[in-house]
Amino acid sequence: MAEFVVIGGGVVGCGLAWELARRGAGVTLLERAGIAAGASGGPGRRGVRANGRDLRELPLMRLAYDAWPALGGRIGTDIRYERTGGLQLVERDVTGAVEARTWAQRRAGIPTTVLAREEVVERVPDVSGDVRRALFCPLDGTVDHHATTVGLAAAARRLGAEIREHTVATAIEFSGGRAGAVQTGSGKRIPVGRGVFVAANADAAALLPVNLPVWRVVPQVAFVTPSGAVRLDHLIGHTHRPLSLKHTANGTVMISGGGRGRWIPTERRGEPVPDTTAGLLREAGTVVHTLRGARLSTVDASRPESTSIDAIPILDHVPGSGNTWVAAGWSGHGFAIAPVAAELLVDWALTGTRSPLLAPFGYNRF
Repeated sequence: MAEFVVIGGGVVGCGLAWELARRGAGVTLLERAGIAAGASGGPGRRGVRANGRDLRELPLMRLAYDAWPALGGRIGTDIRYERTGGLQLVERDVTGAVEARTWAQRRAGIPTTVLAREEVVERVPDVSGDVRRALFCPLDGTVDHHATTVGLAAAARRLGAEIREHTVATAIEFSGGRAGAVQTGSGKRIPVGRGVFVAANADAAALLPVNLPVWRVVPQVAFVTPSGAVRLDHLIGHTHRPLSLKHTANGTVMISGGGRGRWIPTERRGEPVPDTTAGLLREAGTVVHTLRGARLSTVDASRPESTSIDAIPILDHVPGSGNTWVAAGWSGHGFAIAPVAAELLVDWALTGTRSPLLAPFGYNRF
């Protein structure tokens, strides 16, 4: 019997396993493929940012700012976390919008400054002339998502967690309002002592007895080698363009921010869409002129993600089950808040008390 079963080997599932194990709880994690095989792995880096984030997530992000600098040391892994600061570029300067966003972020404890164009140019010299201002969050940064996820799994193992890769959870047995066991694709049945966490993201809906308003998407990212010197000292986003820029350690620039690949259900894999790649390159070159004509190095659309109907995750008890929790629908921007979300969910499972910080992510909002 497993005291707790965690389904899903991404950053949330591995974070849950580590949190449970470090507090002395027995835990078995089931992962369909390999650790970090989905959206929590792959090339490049993930943003650890408050800029551009849904306002309901800002309280978790404020806690995440405190968690990330120490996380690598706590799990014994170099996660290559960098606090670069983040710029949210503004072209369409609607009266009062920037000031309102700044007020909301500061109210949530997020240090935020509005930079005039001249100050933006000092930081990004070849930025488009259409950029008028920017919101600057000095505590924003980036992290190696693959190293983080694998490191969390390794740390959980060292504390006694059982990690079963290439093990498909096919069903959860419910009886009397509780999860009693998890069935696997090999015909095994794992009895559950205290609870189940479903952190399988895009596959979570198929395991639960309720409708989850989430669906699978395939984020597409491009890596380019600039033709000349380009200065990108900060994580860069945009108020209305689907664009995110990050400098990588090998000198390439990672372009992401909303482009979608194509999911092939029969093969359970994603593939790039040429028009999406062209759109990513066009947006990047429009905003940062030295990225025009940059040489395309690689394109990746192999990592499925899920998005929810209102673009924030679902972090809650499964309705009708007193010992099953779901963490899904991360909507492409959940990596930064995942360690805090995992900690709060484990608090709930072990103490029986839900933090008020989780209230905005409840199932009942639908």
